[in-house]
Order: sequence, then C-alpha cells, then structure tokens
Amino acid sequence: MQQLSAQDASFVYLETPHTPMHIGSVGIYDPSTAPGGFVRFKDILDFIGQRLQGARSFRQRLVRVPFDLDHPYWIEDPEFDIEFHVRHIALPKPGDWRQLCIQVARLHARPMDLSKPLWEFTVVEGLDEIEGLPPGCFALVSKVHHAAIDGMSGVEMSAAVHDLDANMTPPDRADAWEPENMPRVAELLSRSYVNSLIQPMRVMETIGRSLPGMAKLTAQVSKGDVSIRNARPAPKTRFNGKVSAHRVWDAVPFKLADIRAIKNAVPDATVNDVILSIVGGALRTYLKDRDELPKDTLTAMAPISVRGEGEKAALGNLVSAMVVGLGTQIEDPLERLRFVHDEAVNSKAMTNAVGAKTLADYSKLVPSGLAGLAARLYTRVGAANAHAPLYNCVVTNVPGSRVPMYFCGAKMIGMYGTGPVFDGMGLINPVYSYGDTIAVSFTCDRDKMPDPDRYAEALRSSFAALKNAAATPAAAPRAEKNDNKPARKRVKRKGAT
Repeated sequence: MQQLSAQDASFVYLETPHTPMHIGSVGIYDPSTAPGGFVRFKDILDFIGQRLQGARSFRQRLVRVPFDLDHPYWIEDPEFDIEFHVRHIALPKPGDWRQLCIQVARLHARPMDLSKPLWEFTVVEGLDEIEGLPPGCFALVSKVHHAAIDGMSGVEMSAAVHDLDANMTPPDRADAWEPENMPRVAELLSRSYVNSLIQPMRVMETIGRSLPGMAKLTAQVSKGDVSIRNARPAPKTRFNGKVSAHRVWDAVPFKLADIRAIKNAVPDATVNDVILSIVGGALRTYLKDRDELPKDTLTAMAPISVRGEGEKAALGNLVSAMVVGLGTQIEDPLERLRFVHDEAVNSKAMTNAVGAKTLADYSKLVPSGLAGLAARLYTRVGAANAHAPLYNCVVTNVPGSRVPMYFCGAKMIGMYGTGPVFDGMGLINPVYSYGDTIAVSFTCDRDKMPDPDRYAEALRSSFAALKNAAATPAAAPRAEKNDNKPARKRVKRKGAT
C-alpha cells in the first residue's frame, strides 16, 4: 500500500462529473506489419495482458480515506479484470478524420470509474476514409488518470505496451504481481492520525528549502536579471470560466525538421519556444476573428518535469510549471517568437531561482481535507467565472520515440495527445513528438470552442506564417535589439536552453 503525494491527490480532489482529470493519447497503427497482416481484438488483449508488469499503474486502484482526512492510497487491485479496461469499437462509414475527432472527444469526456485501476484503452477501427492512412488502420485511444501519471511517466507506461519491432517478443521475466486485501477503515484512520502529527514538520522543511531560493530570486529581480512580469494575472478570455461536461479534440502534425529550422531564426530559441509561438499565433487568429482578442498577451502554463535520473519510472506526478506569455498581441510571427523566447527564459530563471522541485512540494502545505473541500466548493459556486485566470491555457510537451514503435505487431504511424480541462482553464494543447513529426493536439470545452476545425486551421496558418517569416532573407537573427512595443527589458541569457 502506497500513499499518493499531495500533488497526485490534488487531481483526485479536482475530479467532478464535468472535470474528469485524466490524460491520454491517440495512436494510429498500421496492422500490415503484424503477423498475418492483421490484428484481432483477442490478440490485443493477450498482448497487453503479457505486459501489465511493465507499469505499476495497470493494476493499482485507489483507496480513499474516509472524509478525505488524509491523501488516498494505491493498492494492488484484488478484483483486476483486463476486459474492463480494454474496449473495442468502430467508426460508422465513411470513417473520416472528423468522425475520429468526435469519437475521441466523447471518450475523453467520460469520467473514469475511481473504484478501478485508473486507465482505459479503446481500440477504434473503421478509419477507412482518413487521408494518408494505409488500409485497415486502427486507433488506440488511451485514458490514464492524472493522479497516476504525468506526461513523462506516461511515456514509461506507453513503453510497456510497445516494442521496437513487429515480432511481439514476450517479456523475459515472470510476472510476480500479487493482489492486496482492501485496507480496513480503522487502519486508514490511524495512518491519517500519524500523518497529521508530522505534517507541521513537512511544512517547515518545505518552507526552509524555499527560503534560499526566494532570497536568490529577490536579488536577481533587484539587479534586473529577472523580471516579475510573468507573475501578473492573465487576461480573461472565452477559455477561462466554468467548463461544461462536453469536449472537442483535434490534432495538427508538423515536420520536426521545419520546427527546428524555424528556431534557428532566433538566437538560443528552442523547439518549445516555436511551439508556444505557433499556439500564440493560432489563439490570436481564433480570438481576433471573433473580435475577442485582449490587448495584453495571453499566457500558457508549461509543465516542467522534476524527475531525477532514478525516478523516470516512478508512479505519479513529479512536475513543476512555468507561465509564459504567448505574444498574442504581436502580429509579426518572428517578433512573436522573440517575445516568447524572452518570456520563457525569464520564467525559467524565476523557477530555477526557487527550485522547480521545491515549487512542486508546495502542494504538501495544504491539508488533504481542506484541499478536497476547496476544490469542490470552487466548482459548485462557479468561482472560475468571478476572477482573472492565472493563465489562459496549458501547453505541455511530451517527447516521444525517434524510432518506429509497434503495438501488437502493428507499426505506429501517428501519435497525438489528450488532456484535462477544468474550471478556469478550458483549453489544453498536448504536444507529442514521434519519429520525424511533432503534433500539436488540443482538448477544449465544447461550449468554449464549438468550431474546433477553425482552431486547427489557425494552428496550420500560424505555423505557415512563422515558417515563411523564418525563411526570408530579411529574417536575420537579432540578438541585441527588440522593436516590440511597449519596450521591455531583455533578460540576460545565461545558460538558456
């Protein structure tokens, strides 16, 4: 029995019928590489069943403490049934991309059963009219609760059910998994009592670790090395308010080589800076077309993994975050990229001063019962409609495999992401890379984005404009001057990545 961290437990407390807190992916597979040239659902069940030992999340279920007096626990589920977690459906004819997007959105909108291990795989067949796909392709839509994994540990879970070739070689070690008995209420309450006694020591330890970082940040701000402009509230948009129970989803792939070529137009810029600039340009177009574009820049929360080298396969979330301006107030694509790069450098400096891992530990300071109550009250009273958002959307970049991956012998030919939205933040842009492609997906509240095809087109247009701007001779990199107005103090770039 293993207790959830405060950060993991927060995703359980945030769960409501309108805000399911799971992340996931949409993989597209070509079965022609599998033995016999096709894949049966029975084969998929057997394949996954042989690889359950590759990730602890597959067979662990949640046990909540009465009245949420303490954070929940993971136990090895004594009633585990793989057929509950792996499902099989097909698109009706014609089976085009729009139909797949609608089906993914429907699947993603449904909350998971919190009394079972928190994952679901749905095999979707009938993709016959999706342009560019070989005949017979199928999709695998995955859902895993955010309490169990973050983006990086999700990669580890995905690796458990993928091979580097089509041979489907079974694991070379025996499955030593054993179920656990459900803990008694008295045991859970006694554990919560002990944890409440040591909670003050945890608080003091976290505060003590943060003080040197706070002093360092104060010194950097006073010297002008770091700006605190990223700490300002974000402007209110249609994406920031109470969300409904309905979702939309789509994904737009780009060539990774094109993204890397764009980043070279701005000194020290990164692939992540380019992606943030593309999202910023798309949001600018989407909101400007509705006469809803704020004068100030929209901002994005970008998660940062704080996993150590020995923690890559660890259960749960080990993330901090930075908030980056998206340059939506800037029309020129390259100027927007320069703005985003400066914002990212500044935000990283702020995070590094305090320590990303220390910031992640701040979630430990809130008592479990209070955290759960606050989350429920925030949703019930619609508080998200009454205050300025901390950020406007989420952009999370998950690195994928550079070499071909195979599921049940079928070659993966595309990988896209899904993510949760919640009150106050109705748009998330998961970014997945695979092979020579990087794809910007998005999940949004359907009431806030009834026309996802227009946002998808805005992403394509934003990329094209940035690519053209970076390719023109006039797009020479400018390291010393920034003409964007109002004037901004540039951040000293020490060790920027």
